[in-house]
Amino acid sequence: MNLVIDVGNSLVKLAVFEGAKIIHKKTIQLEFILKDVELLQKEFKTIDKSIISSVGKLKSSDILYLKKHFDLVLLDYTTKLPFKNCYKTPNTLGMDRVALVSASIEQYPNSNVLIIDAGTCITYDFVSSENEYLGGAISPGIRMRYQSLNNLTAKLPLLETEEPENIIGNSTNNSIHSGVVNGVLNEIEGVIAKYKLNYKDLTVILTGGDTNFLSKQLKSSIFANSNFLLEGLNYLLQFNSKE
Repeated sequence: MNLVIDVGNSLVKLAVFEGAKIIHKKTIQLEFILKDVELLQKEFKTIDKSIISSVGKLKSSDILYLKKHFDLVLLDYTTKLPFKNCYKTPNTLGMDRVALVSASIEQYPNSNVLIIDAGTCITYDFVSSENEYLGGAISPGIRMRYQSLNNLTAKLPLLETEEPENIIGNSTNNSIHSGVVNGVLNEIEGVIAKYKLNYKDLTVILTGGDTNFLSKQLKSSIFANSNFLLEGLNYLLQFNSKE
């Protein structure tokens, strides 16, 4: 069994894989990582391999523990990848984006794939049918847009994410919802349309924390998979564990 550890800004996602299948998944606070890993070791006694994304956010003592108990892969820009990385600054490429591209290589081989990760930021990553990662784009996510309107203005309120009732906002709150949500939807639809001008046979994956909220509102044909990043990390672990 494999233990996948995805370290975010304040939260950590833990996932146990049996082969390519997730059999357990949990989101925890960063400071509780070792406690929860120990619980998983007791519950799933055959976990022998692990991979960590965003290594720099863990304490050295946490990493030492994981190295002691697992065959551990610390994902960074030197890790062996299942694709050709054409990014001009590979050392600055987020490991979350590396994991997403890896998932596309495994699940959609020899395909033109656009992966859209809608989380704190919205990232766009493109891998060609020749298994070449060419890059993509980064823009503010939904919550960041709501927060920016509140932080950078004197009077606009901070609202919770909400599907707008109408394109025409008839109050300040409704106008904010319309601007933020419709702005994101139109951005995503526009990016997909531009890629399709160059790649007719394009596969589009939507993942990230806002997957469910956005997928029901998008008109483009997409595959929604909120576990895509975890699946990519698991594939990278398997790829780097081959003899």
